[in-house]
Amino acid sequence: MTEPGNGQGLGRGPERGGADAGIVIMEAVRAGCVPGAVAAVGRGPVTTASWAVGHADATPGAERSMRPGTLFDLASLTKVVGTVTAVLALAGSGELGLDDRAGRYLPRFGALREVTLRQLLAHTSGLPDTRKFYEWCAGPDELLRDLHATPLEAPPGTRVTYSDLGFIALGEIVATVAGEPLDAAVADLVTGPLGMTRTGYNPTTPGPAAAARTTPEASADPEIDGFAATERGPDGTPWAGVVHDENARLMGGVAGHAGLFAPVADLAAFAAWWAGEDDVAVPARLRREAERLQTAGLDGCRGLGWVRQGDRHDILRGTWPPDSVSHTGFTGTSLAIDPETGMWAVLLTNAVHFGRDADRIRTLRREFHAALAPGTR
Repeated sequence: MTEPGNGQGLGRGPERGGADAGIVIMEAVRAGCVPGAVAAVGRGPVTTASWAVGHADATPGAERSMRPGTLFDLASLTKVVGTVTAVLALAGSGELGLDDRAGRYLPRFGALREVTLRQLLAHTSGLPDTRKFYEWCAGPDELLRDLHATPLEAPPGTRVTYSDLGFIALGEIVATVAGEPLDAAVADLVTGPLGMTRTGYNPTTPGPAAAARTTPEASADPEIDGFAATERGPDGTPWAGVVHDENARLMGGVAGHAGLFAPVADLAAFAAWWAGEDDVAVPARLRREAERLQTAGLDGCRGLGWVRQGDRHDILRGTWPPDSVSHTGFTGTSLAIDPETGMWAVLLTNAVHFGRDADRIRTLRREFHAALAPGTR
């Protein structure tokens, strides 16, 4: 188990905040709430504290420790890190408009034709939250065919429903506009320009195999070590290096709603860039627009992709400045950013390795971010 690094934190009580956040993480691991965690916090380009604690794989007889370079299945963090940012990059270069209708780019998309990209990004499209396409579709073409035919559950712009389906559609729009597959588009528009060299889709060959547990670099660099294992299959072997989300897996590991893998250092770089004023990849004005409330008067508090405080999925719960935004991933990941102060926090866990009990990771996220709140003593 790796102890906290420099112990520095953020806000008015920087040393105390960082130390308290580290204690929260270590206690959660010791209590068996999560197998392990890698986390970092900072302000602007400076990382002020980081931790690597517990197990990347807790399978008896195959245990591995978390390391700073462990790669995590980001799950729905893919939405904001990959898909939202790629859409904004294309908007910044004038290749699409946020208020364009989806049918301009995907004319076969049934009821979605009249939904705007802004509504898809803000989860106000009227689409349902998800469908288990993987239970009846044989591959990505069938999945997209069924998505095209999925009816809206509400008129666009009238309610907030967090929708994987909307982000699958957005991933297809990015690929169409960019003229290349989604994984290549995200590399060209986002991870490449931002120097996120270890972030991408499909980091290994498919299959929940033990051979996927380490990367080629692991033997050469002690800071780099394979993948954080996620849920165990029927034979007890966990998925490692293969996307956990079943619909994303059906799509070959590349989808708008899930599929990215990354280490903490790349997400720290992303968070610092997002909070700043640099116009690389996406103009800062569009990043600020993405943070702005898009759902006034509706039953949720959403930006473009991002969760704002007061939303049902908010992990900050009023402890950070009011315009802070966040997002989570089902596997146990999360990212929070305050654009006003430049403060950010990345918490990566493999909570789903212990099962799908969301209460434990929900509590850890709230306590971790509360410990970092400005004014925390």
